[in-house]
Amino acid sequence: MRILILCTGNSCRSQIAAAWLRHFDSTLEVFSAGTQPADKISELAVKVMAEEKIDISNEKPKHVNQFTGQEWDYLITVCGDANENCPIFTGEVKHRFHFGFNDPTRVNGNESFLMSILRKTSKEIKNTMAEFYLTEIQKLEIPKCSCKGGC
Repeated sequence: MRILILCTGNSCRSQIAAAWLRHFDSTLEVFSAGTQPADKISELAVKVMAEEKIDISNEKPKHVNQFTGQEWDYLITVCGDANENCPIFTGEVKHRFHFGFNDPTRVNGNESFLMSILRKTSKEIKNTMAEFYLTEIQKLEIPKCSCKGGC
């Protein structure tokens, strides 16, 4: 199963999403790329994932063009810009999904504040990728919460 995850800079959200999917299932071939890749991966994203015992420190931002001629089971965009500017893929893409997440690299503040934003973003990505994995890859039904106060 081959999965490509796209965002604009490929420095944070797509790297985190790819890492979570690999963490859930090491047999998946998961790649990430950007439409306008940054020079390097976000150091704070590396720290947040290290807190989860997931090492992304050796990852490098990659341009989506190096993947456009390949075949993919899933193409997932994790930001609006990548969704709108996704190039035409000459290889087969069986399924395409968009999950939008706010860009934590565009937030200003001290490191403590930025880490809290990245932790929240990572948790949102983890939950979304877990549901995607269970419902699309494993084909399981996720029961919806029926309690009055929400879950």
